[in-house]
Amino acid sequence: MKQLTPGSVLVDVQGKTLTDEEAKRIQHPLVGGIILFARNYESPEQLCALTQQIRAARPGPLLIAVDHEGGRVQRFRDNGFTHLPSMQDLGKYYDTEPMLALRAATEIGYVLAAELRACDVDLSFAPVLDLDYQVSTVIGSRSFHRNPTVVTLLAKSVIQGMALAGMAACGKHFPGHGFVDADSHIAIPVDERELEDILNEDSMPYTWLGDMVLPAVMPAHVIYPKVDSKNAGFSKIWLQDILRQRLHYQGMIFSDDLTMEGASVAGNITDRAKAALSAGADMVLVCNRPDLADQLLSQLDIPINPDSTQRLLRLLPKQPFMSWPELQQYTRYQDARSYQAQIFFK
Repeated sequence: MKQLTPGSVLVDVQGKTLTDEEAKRIQHPLVGGIILFARNYESPEQLCALTQQIRAARPGPLLIAVDHEGGRVQRFRDNGFTHLPSMQDLGKYYDTEPMLALRAATEIGYVLAAELRACDVDLSFAPVLDLDYQVSTVIGSRSFHRNPTVVTLLAKSVIQGMALAGMAACGKHFPGHGFVDADSHIAIPVDERELEDILNEDSMPYTWLGDMVLPAVMPAHVIYPKVDSKNAGFSKIWLQDILRQRLHYQGMIFSDDLTMEGASVAGNITDRAKAALSAGADMVLVCNRPDLADQLLSQLDIPINPDSTQRLLRLLPKQPFMSWPELQQYTRYQDARSYQAQIFFK
């Protein structure tokens, strides 16, 4: 089968094995990645078999990703995977033991990434960089801290741990989702603050980390009317003028899931994808609606951006990783698991 260049659409699969219909969808030229969910997981062995099926269905580079942050957003739990603390718990630990918390963040990042890579998953959409204003119900315990400096320090340590397992990181949700109460999965959040207020608080982690440390970003399905009438993921002002030009960010930009209510402002699924890609996104996500994924793949007529392809290729792991059985015997991994468990799960 001919090697395929990765496209600009990331889709999902419905079960624990790949169906013939899903294999055909993965072969579409516009597909560039797969996102997995809890429904796709039963055990490390099963997950490895699923990722092998996905690779076999699509010769050539393909990103396999997951939302695996720790705390309540951890798609693969039990049956071998380590229970990871929430990032809020890590932030609370920082308030009492800052240097030990930075080490713990690195250990957590390593365990998170090592277990995924041992099952041939390339990327976790983590860490969350939103500030903890104790307002947002959807962010909540996913946030490290209210202080952007603490968020940046802890995130950098998590990213370092992930990198030690050969995994890149994706910060979300630019420029910041923590100030608004509404959940963009089911509503259209609006943040009424001025641009400079957002840039001087919520966006500082992106400014400080940069694409050398944080090679991918996911914008928020939030409207900031003092900046643009479009939500950040569909806004050239946010993605090109601010993120690319003002913040000098040259990494990968993923849209958030286009089936979320917060994305509905842009029209149907094809309109949403066109809006995101035209605004500056490199890849768009279509989750939990295979019918909409097929509709998009049949209708999207925007050519693949070669720069986007290169950004995606830079995210992919550069070296093979150990198998799941080998990982279980690896002393460094065992020590990292024990270290974080002793702090957060006494």
